[in-house]
Amino acid sequence: MVKYIAGEIKDRPNALYLGRGYNFPVALEGALKLKEISYIHAEGYPAAEMKHGPIALIDDQMPVVVIATNRSAYDKIVSNIMEVKARKGLVIAVVTEGDEVISKIADYTIEIPDTEEPLTPLLSVIPLQLLSYHIAVMRGCNVDQPRNLAKSVTVE
Repeated sequence: MVKYIAGEIKDRPNALYLGRGYNFPVALEGALKLKEISYIHAEGYPAAEMKHGPIALIDDQMPVVVIATNRSAYDKIVSNIMEVKARKGLVIAVVTEGDEVISKIADYTIEIPDTEEPLTPLLSVIPLQLLSYHIAVMRGCNVDQPRNLAKSVTVE
């Protein structure tokens, strides 16, 4: 499924990643990996702050990756997804296995196993890394030697 989704969005010039709580850093990591190896402009943003800027950029050409596994903020993340859909954004949601609500409103869903909420970042980051990898390969990028990345610590 991740490879299929990659094929659907590989030619998009931008991407937005949204997460709440424990999964906000996962959104940042997902956007970072996409930028680093596929050279697509991507931004990670706290879903709670979506209305303060990124919402203006959402249209039918903007894939929005939503990490939607938080039990504590589930209703709020559903509301964020509805805001994206109202603007014709393409929603790719990482959800907990068996999720029936988001699966019906998102364009694509990627399921991860259910776990304790603080552990969800360990699982939800994996499909985001795979998504970046497949997009980069499909775009002909060298994933083993990304351009302009310092892979060692430098000291001035």
